[in-house]
Amino acid sequence: MTAGARQRTVVLDVVGLTPRTLAHMPALRKVAADGFSAELTTVFPALTCPVQSSMLTGAMPDEHGVVGNGWFFRDAGEIFHWRQSNSLVHGDKLWAAGRRRDPGYRVGNICWWYAMGMDVDVTVTPRPVYHHDGRKSADCYAHPQSVHDELTARLGRFPLFSYWGPGAGIASTRWIVGAAGHLLDTRAPDTLLVYIPHLDYELQRYGPDGPEAIAAARAVDAELAPLLERLRAEGSQLVAFGEYGITAARRPVDVNRALRREGLLRVYVQQGMENLDPWTSRAFAVADHQVAHVYVRDPADVPRVRDVLGALPGVAQVLDRAGQAGLRIGHERAGELVAVAEPDAWFTYYYWLDDDLAPDFATGVEIFRKAGYDPAELFLDPSDPTVRLRAALSVAGLKLGIRTSLRVVGLDPSCVRGSHGRLPDDPRDGPVLVCSQAAYGRDRYHVTEVKDLLLRLAGLAD
Repeated sequence: MTAGARQRTVVLDVVGLTPRTLAHMPALRKVAADGFSAELTTVFPALTCPVQSSMLTGAMPDEHGVVGNGWFFRDAGEIFHWRQSNSLVHGDKLWAAGRRRDPGYRVGNICWWYAMGMDVDVTVTPRPVYHHDGRKSADCYAHPQSVHDELTARLGRFPLFSYWGPGAGIASTRWIVGAAGHLLDTRAPDTLLVYIPHLDYELQRYGPDGPEAIAAARAVDAELAPLLERLRAEGSQLVAFGEYGITAARRPVDVNRALRREGLLRVYVQQGMENLDPWTSRAFAVADHQVAHVYVRDPADVPRVRDVLGALPGVAQVLDRAGQAGLRIGHERAGELVAVAEPDAWFTYYYWLDDDLAPDFATGVEIFRKAGYDPAELFLDPSDPTVRLRAALSVAGLKLGIRTSLRVVGLDPSCVRGSHGRLPDDPRDGPVLVCSQAAYGRDRYHVTEVKDLLLRLAGLAD
């Protein structure tokens, strides 16, 4: 196939895009009207890393191995979240499949996960600068290096602190959309993968049913509208989809505290702070929104751990290996048990029984050191009347090069109003796929079929 036969496609991962949010997004609805929209059947767990990996490989989690946004790495004896290495994702990836059909096929990635070592033509991904004195500066990684320099000159530094944390907001989406336009202008990818995060923040903060969700949908649509119009004018194709839907969830469930009270989870103490001890614990959970991988050291303890979790209010299911196989998550990286929350519940990572003994990182934005996902990081501590002043002083100090810590996250998770990870009970709460090309329209796509759709749109189908 010649390069001229390839068709350009921009792929927007609009996290939280569902039929309900699409109703408030006129620019994206126009794309659907000219092309089509379809129910998107997602994988379990319905989390960013498993879903994206299934899209790019056409495989299920038990094949590509990405069982969550993080898991317990048994060989290292450590819990790791949000790893970046693309080698963690197994399987035949979109760009490899495309290049077998046309070696000139070009792919770009802006902020899709597992970007480091991703064998694509251009990559942009969040990557802070970790200074030797403990400070953290906003920045991104880009390959080639010239892309980093061009984007920084054109758009400013990557707005890391609006990408996650209490300051997460539309500014990061605006930067990403600007970066997409720049790569289309200067690098001419045939397929450009673009991650659009803003809906995810607001729906987790406030839930999917309030005015904040409508405002967030409109804000994202407004940022996307010029890009969508450009693509339409130049004859480029568009695919937009949600990885999952976010549903109302107001019941935090402390799975690790339940295991600790039963003597199954252990901690070690340093400087008066308790740390989860994965080396001596009989069982512990890696909490991930509405799913928790529970690692059990001794197989003889599995029935007891299953009973403890099954009796916990807010737990809908506890999957053993057979249950995991049924949902296609049965992989060596998965826990011996996997807990699934009830629809209005979600799992905390908390393991201490006294807040005075919580580790210092518990009150910070620290996605790598916590034993699970912490949506409370989206909020400044609602219980602290001085928190905004303290945050402002800390940020000012960082800008002056003064080492300081942002301990602004509360330990009461009841502020969280939305979650995800379960398979949706209602298609209106599940993800939707929008495509500009009516010829590929049908009522339903599975996440694992997106790879083939993108190859067809690129003119690279078998």
